[in-house]
Amino acid sequence: MAKKKIYITDSDIRRLRELIKVAREFGKEDEIYLRDLEEELNRGKVVESKVIPGNVITMNSKIRIKNLDTNEEVIFRLVFPENTDSSQDKISVLAPIGTAAIGYKVGDIIEWKVPVGLAKLQIEEILYQPEAARDYHL
Repeated sequence: MAKKKIYITDSDIRRLRELIKVAREFGKEDEIYLRDLEEELNRGKVVESKVIPGNVITMNSKIRIKNLDTNEEVIFRLVFPENTDSSQDKISVLAPIGTAAIGYKVGDIIEWKVPVGLAKLQIEEILYQPEAARDYHL
């Protein structure tokens, strides 16, 4: 199945490429996670933060997704690794579900490799997107 086009803000792509560079330099993250994120960024269409549609997942977005295999719904905020906090449902962009979500929009279905096979996830709702709220500093 061909992967859908994703959208990345100019601000997010700069920060995420820097994250990948630093993580590789200091060996802080597993290379497979960095490679997966880099592949997603390479295929993304870069859009200015001020014009990205409000239905696209950007960094610091709070989203609700549904696992189409189990019907389980999950709400989380997509964050940079240093802000990860599972008690506050803050998931790193380097976690498989975080990398899978970046750049997709409401209604999209993502097929993503997980340890037990292939997960089908549907983006149900964006509860908060920094750009839509004009929070460009996040």
